[in-house]
Amino acid sequence: MALLNQWRDMAYSETADKGELQRLWSAYFQKEKEIYAQLLKNPDEAVEGTVKELAEKYNVDIMTMVGFLDGINDSLKEANPIEEMEEDTKVSLAFEKALLYKNMVAADADWLYELEEWNDIFDEETRKSLYKEQKESTTIHKGPKIYPNDPCPCGSGKKYKKCCGKNV
Repeated sequence: MALLNQWRDMAYSETADKGELQRLWSAYFQKEKEIYAQLLKNPDEAVEGTVKELAEKYNVDIMTMVGFLDGINDSLKEANPIEEMEEDTKVSLAFEKALLYKNMVAADADWLYELEEWNDIFDEETRKSLYKEQKESTTIHKGPKIYPNDPCPCGSGKKYKKCCGKNV
């Protein structure tokens, strides 16, 4: 079974004890924070290696590294083959800085996007701008309500109820 499936079975188990899962995630988030802190110290360095080598480099177990790779994959310059990844699979942690920051915001991971290492990468104004851009990208904007007796927005000159609103 691919490592990613093992990680997901363990981390998202329906049958596991809730306290056990909470401990697993609590430990994972702490390790994740430490890995990101190290990565952000040299954001332009393309860290590469096998899954096992990276787990050893960041002093975490294989499953934690698999979870980390799953989480960072959407922020990488080139996605890793996480679906079929094994311990000896070569992976890269070369990430897009702005994309990573916005993905952390999207995940509501304030313990990550508030890491002090970001201060050396983006100034406060840029961080606020990226934060706002991410939050606005998921906001649904509704157009003005059209009432039956309003002029039809298609420009026909008819009332909405007699035109485009006829079949609504």
